[in-house]
Amino acid sequence: MSRRLYVFLGPAVAVLLSSAPLAGGEPAGKAPARTWNQRTPDGQPDLQGTWTDATITPLERPKALAGKATLTEEESLALEKRAAENREEGPPSAGDVGNYNQLWFDSGTKVVSTRQTALVVEPLDGRVPLTPAAEAKRDYNLAHNSDSYVYMSPWDRCVTRGVPAGMFPAGYNNAYQIVQTPGFVLITAEMIHESRIIPLDGRGHLPQSLRQWNGDSIGHWEGNTLVVDTSNYNGKGWIATSAAGGRIKGVPQTTALHVVEKFTRVDRGTILYEVTLDDPSMFSKPWKVQIPLARDEDYRIYEYACHEGNQAVELVLRGGRTLEAQK
Repeated sequence: MSRRLYVFLGPAVAVLLSSAPLAGGEPAGKAPARTWNQRTPDGQPDLQGTWTDATITPLERPKALAGKATLTEEESLALEKRAAENREEGPPSAGDVGNYNQLWFDSGTKVVSTRQTALVVEPLDGRVPLTPAAEAKRDYNLAHNSDSYVYMSPWDRCVTRGVPAGMFPAGYNNAYQIVQTPGFVLITAEMIHESRIIPLDGRGHLPQSLRQWNGDSIGHWEGNTLVVDTSNYNGKGWIATSAAGGRIKGVPQTTALHVVEKFTRVDRGTILYEVTLDDPSMFSKPWKVQIPLARDEDYRIYEYACHEGNQAVELVLRGGRTLEAQK
């Protein structure tokens, strides 16, 4: 597929969650027991395989669920049932030009296995602690979307989904392939077919004068956990590029952004992915996302040819000029 999907199930999920009973649950972010000890031939903890993270769990906790960190099993099943019913499509309403139908979506059918009410687990309210500056930058970017390509999402422009934004679930293509060799880990994201080659040889970050869209990632092992430290961002990306990011879509990555990711394989079919983001100018304090990645041996990743036939940028800008001419 070469076009962006502009509709995501996140808002619908928030509505569904808000109608769920507000029963208690165990704290969000409780990690499964770490008992997996399989190793690669060179002795690294084995993270290899194809993994997916499609889910109906929203990035942030809906306000209606304030104080509720997890769902009960009954609430999870009820939510998944209502989400399935919500995906049933009827005829478009009058004046609706339509959109992709459900055939083109692959945004998941279940809540995450930990039954978190949000992927954000810190702060405890499940909400990203945006600063006024972050909100102002976001609002400016979204308001000027059709003024220039520089205000558009880097994903719409087929540049990148970002790090760690590329690890956050979106409407489709939520798969990742991990390959390990002595001294390196390769993580390939299906969306925009981006690959990160992460060195594990103890080197430091690049000089501060060398900055990249997705920063500079270096890794090391802490027991069975792969820790990836990323800095040296060039300040041109976004924290979230998908509509699934909700109110944080459009918040910029600044050059001060520091990201720490953790990958822990907890059993044959699960990697616990955790990421902490820190940028004092955009967030009043660091915040953390936790997503279980599920192994799928039958999943096949194909090339995501983002710019092939993609007319989105041209048409959005042309639409903006048309509206200006009508004023």
